[in-house]
Amino acid sequence: MLNSRREFLVKSAAAVGTMQLARPTEAEDKATPDAILSLFKGLPGEVAVKIYAPAVDGKPEFVVQANSAKTMFVGSAIKTFILCEALRQSDTPEVVKTLRARQLNLDASVWALDSAIFNPPNLIGKVSERTALEAMIIHSDNTGTDMCLKQVGPDKVREFVASAGLKSCVVPESTRSFVGYLLGAKDYKNFTWEAVGAAANDSMVNLPMNSVETMACSADDFVSYYSRALQGGFFKNKETLNEFRRIQSLGDAIWLLPLPLGVSSFCKGGSIDVPGFHAVCAPGAMFVGQRWVYFCVTINWDAKAERDPATVTAFTAAASGALSMAKDKLSV
Repeated sequence: MLNSRREFLVKSAAAVGTMQLARPTEAEDKATPDAILSLFKGLPGEVAVKIYAPAVDGKPEFVVQANSAKTMFVGSAIKTFILCEALRQSDTPEVVKTLRARQLNLDASVWALDSAIFNPPNLIGKVSERTALEAMIIHSDNTGTDMCLKQVGPDKVREFVASAGLKSCVVPESTRSFVGYLLGAKDYKNFTWEAVGAAANDSMVNLPMNSVETMACSADDFVSYYSRALQGGFFKNKETLNEFRRIQSLGDAIWLLPLPLGVSSFCKGGSIDVPGFHAVCAPGAMFVGQRWVYFCVTINWDAKAERDPATVTAFTAAASGALSMAKDKLSV
């Protein structure tokens, strides 16, 4: 039912190289907010964009935004909040040693769909928390995600999100409970691995964007979060910030979008494709020309087909083009 976001985005990224982006005319400044936003014109559904570079060294701030306060479905992009809270709970100069030493159970209690690394039900045993966190961000592995959520506690992640003032951001009990809710399971919070298998051919009952069990956030809140998290605003020790930056710099969306070459990039993307509803979200940051640039680009749209590669290709091309234009602007 739920397609692999990596497979889908890989195909879309491959097509980006052959697309002609709708660039402004030569007479226009290609890096004005209007010029950047024009790249997203003509896309279906709802699109949210925010690109923000704070003022620094006498250079003014740079802001591009449209629909950025809208709460939208963002899929696996919320996994950055789980990473942040896990690191906060182990926030000492010995954070890496702690995460390596802490062993998490890998078994039916955490197996989930779309887990290319932990490959349920074929792997079982113990895995370090650090490995699970890496799998969650680098490969968006849902078993790794549910292992980490079980360790840190979904309520603790929500408490962190609330304390940071991120009012639009919604984190589910687990990725497996989210799937259970989509399939209409009565006890979706305790949706078992056996139930996942039994429901393999069931139809979706609830849409991914809902008011009960979802993965949602606004572009404003993602930019607010990354502008603090990547500067150590949620950590006490530089070692914890370094570990956060290291893992975020390996996110698969950096190459699947793709983000511009020649900059330091930090990103955790998300997407979903089910009949009737689709979403792609890429929030994060770039460090370019001695300036930090925080961004979030999201699209939610309806399409009856299980896949809509044409829209994904157009959106990823627009997003990649927008961030390349911002890079050129701020590199001067």
